[in-house]
Amino acid sequence: MQERPRNGKITEYNTPFIEQRADPYITRSKDGKYYFTASVPAYDRIVLRCSDTLEGLKSAEEKTIWTKHASGDMSRHIWAPELHFLFGKWYIYFAASREEDIWRLRPYILECTGDDPMKDEWVEKGMMKRSDDDIYSFEAFSLDATIFENKGEYYYVWAEKVSVGIQISNLYIARMESPTKLATAQVLLTTPDYDWERVDIWVNEGPAVIKHNGKIFLTYSASATGECYCMGMLSISEDADLLDPRAWKKERQPVLKSDREKGFYGPGHNSFTVTEDGRDVCVYHARTYLEIVGDPLYDPNRHTMLMEVKWDKDGSPVFDYKNRIF
Repeated sequence: MQERPRNGKITEYNTPFIEQRADPYITRSKDGKYYFTASVPAYDRIVLRCSDTLEGLKSAEEKTIWTKHASGDMSRHIWAPELHFLFGKWYIYFAASREEDIWRLRPYILECTGDDPMKDEWVEKGMMKRSDDDIYSFEAFSLDATIFENKGEYYYVWAEKVSVGIQISNLYIARMESPTKLATAQVLLTTPDYDWERVDIWVNEGPAVIKHNGKIFLTYSASATGECYCMGMLSISEDADLLDPRAWKKERQPVLKSDREKGFYGPGHNSFTVTEDGRDVCVYHARTYLEIVGDPLYDPNRHTMLMEVKWDKDGSPVFDYKNRIF
């Protein structure tokens, strides 16, 4: 593990849940088991943990269920896997590039051949396929796909850079036809509008969804991956047309950002889960120090953190580092 620089500060709030695991994703299955996956510092494989309890994931045995290819597609930058159970099977959605072209990120899929993600074989299903009437999706740098359900339909949200100009990273949404193909053409959901989304690079990425009292909240991450990395949020009624970008409300300020006093730097790329007693949990990564040697992307100490999501009187989520789970 890379030694923490001297200005690192461990506080009562920022002790990592799982060290050196970025882009964390935790899901709870129908039988109550918790599964954890994340990007590993080497960006060379996909790992899974399983536990009967949320806290148990911290010490659970980690299994490598897939390893990158030596060359060609899926041979470099294995990023941000998510585990989803949909259409009756387990799937892992992740991004990967090529050893020969390391920034050619595209979205890929693994399918579990059985009911046990930890024991059964995983097979490659190739790239996510766009809809027949879509000529734009996945033509450029594409990553960070997440999936959520609403009123019996599944929706796919991902980050993709425009293929011309300064390569801005936007978020797009489409309805799914199957686990491996989209049913509708991409819809632009959000682009980096505000100054806090444009620090060093213009980025919206890492979408995640939580529902509460008839509303859908979609968090995302913005700016470069150092201290400026932060979380923004969109929201919409679950009765609205989710493919109408005008129906979504975008928050003017970030909902989670670095806090030097509490020792959090660059929080983001989150997911959501629930405790055994039904409390909502934000799962995210952050560093415990400011000073980074070299490219922040390759600093290994983005750690998985947990916080309880509280709800304000208007029914909106509140993200506060003081709301520790453990």
